[in-house]
Amino acid sequence: MEINREKIQEIAKKIKDAKILVIGDLALDEMVYGDTERISREAPVLILQHTHTNYILGGASNAAHNVSTLNDGKVSVIGIIGDDYQANDLKNAFKGANINCDSLIVDKNRKTITKTRISGSCSQSVTQQIVRIDRQTNAPISADTEAKILEQIDKLVPEHDAIILSDYHIGTLTDKIIKRVVQLSKELNKIVVVDAQKELNRYKGVTSLTPNLPDTQKHVGFYLKNKADYILAGNKLMEETGSPAVLITCGDNGMVVVEKGGKYTHIPVFNKSKVFDVTGAGDTVTATYTLALAAGAEPVYAAIIGNIAAGIVVKQFGCATTTIDEILESIPSNITIEN
Repeated sequence: MEINREKIQEIAKKIKDAKILVIGDLALDEMVYGDTERISREAPVLILQHTHTNYILGGASNAAHNVSTLNDGKVSVIGIIGDDYQANDLKNAFKGANINCDSLIVDKNRKTITKTRISGSCSQSVTQQIVRIDRQTNAPISADTEAKILEQIDKLVPEHDAIILSDYHIGTLTDKIIKRVVQLSKELNKIVVVDAQKELNRYKGVTSLTPNLPDTQKHVGFYLKNKADYILAGNKLMEETGSPAVLITCGDNGMVVVEKGGKYTHIPVFNKSKVFDVTGAGDTVTATYTLALAAGAEPVYAAIIGNIAAGIVVKQFGCATTTIDEILESIPSNITIEN
């Protein structure tokens, strides 16, 4: 397939106009830092002198953050928060990232999903993560909370060009919610992209899915070692969901797009260099891919732009984001793909 570099530039410039709705398991990453002081007398553990705390959008929130930096805040989120102080921290993080969070549902029986990472350092060493504390409610959401989410879906889907369903399997995306999003999107000709780790066959009728390689292999039940394997896996996912295209992310091997009719495209990593941190790179791909589809791009061109964006954020620590200008600057002069 011949790739038109000017076409990539045109699409990248258009993605700023697309309005995106993110629905899923919204999370907050609380990063607590301190300097090592001494060993405690109470137990054989380090005592840290607290220096600072950073709040970063994680889970489905990270997908929304990636969208916001690319389309100047034309993004809204639907999800659940608890009646706790972490909820305020999450809302403040959304507001700081220019994300509309007016449709958050408060459930007093659930915790705001929070991943607290405590890290320490001393003058002779780099900062190291010592422990992680997760706050989340794994039980299914209540019928009342589900009804409130459905109400917000009916309100917001018509106002957006595309919907991202970001499933970290913490309970937000029930079968009824998925079905309502897909049904309404079909009626209104909206794009629906799924980022999930398992149970991919639940997402019937969506526009596309963006699973990574290990999750794809786990779902289809065999290893993907060559072109034929990828086509077989992609066809299986498309048959199960009715989706016309599947984007499989493959880490440092780039990504593969499989479309109806067994059409296969392998996109290598562009501008390959030392990778610092792949945390959140999948959210970057999903966000950019969705924006490009909403801007009218074909799946392969949308994937190429997602690939370029991921190549930028992996050079940064933690859940990072990128901008349209950075994407335009990073478009390779020669793009070679395998069909």
